Amino acid sequence: MRILLAEDDDGVAGALVEVLYDHGHTTRRVTRGMDVLTYHRSSDLLLLDLGLPDVDGLDVLRRLRTVSDLSVVVLTARGDERSVVRGLRLGADDYLVKPVRLTELLARIEAVTRRTAAQVPPAARTVRVDDMEIDLDARQVRVDGTEVELTAKEFDVLAVLARRAGTAVSREQVLDEVWGDAYHAVSRSLDVHLTQLRAKLGRPELLTTIRGFGFRLGD
Repeated sequence: MRILLAEDDDGVAGALVEVLYDHGHTTRRVTRGMDVLTYHRSSDLLLLDLGLPDVDGLDVLRRLRTVSDLSVVVLTARGDERSVVRGLRLGADDYLVKPVRLTELLARIEAVTRRTAAQVPPAARTVRVDDMEIDLDARQVRVDGTEVELTAKEFDVLAVLARRAGTAVSREQVLDEVWGDAYHAVSRSLDVHLTQLRAKLGRPELLTTIRGFGFRLGD
């Protein structure tokens, strides 16, 4: 499993990386909260310390949950009830207080992974919305049987929405998956691509803007 470790203490990080490696996991260690938002897409699970030097770990968790359902295990010295409750309510899958036995940590990681795997349905590779058909593997779009030519970025934006057809998708989630940074200054570029998509597809009513949140493809 690919584990992203957000930990600024070198001693703690070294011990964790070593034991995770010994149990077959590949670990990328970062020391800043903002790095979590950069590297989370290439990870299967996040081990998150809350006492990071640039951004509080709970704020990192809050931002991450706007764009990703990545499994998160909080591993921190912050054991007060308020922090534990906030962490779980913000979407952490588990919350461990340091010092923690490494055998327990490994068991908790396995448990979170099993729960997550059981909840994930098979991904549809061809999505149909009204008379529009989106083939995610072939990167082709047909409307009423006629293929529509899209640029690579236009298709990427459409694919993010198609994989969640009928569901509201946040603006940050689209930016994160297409441009790799939910908070990067490319939001105007996203608006331009959406305008072009509506024009090319000829079905503007199928691509809805949800004011103050994001977008939805289909009903």
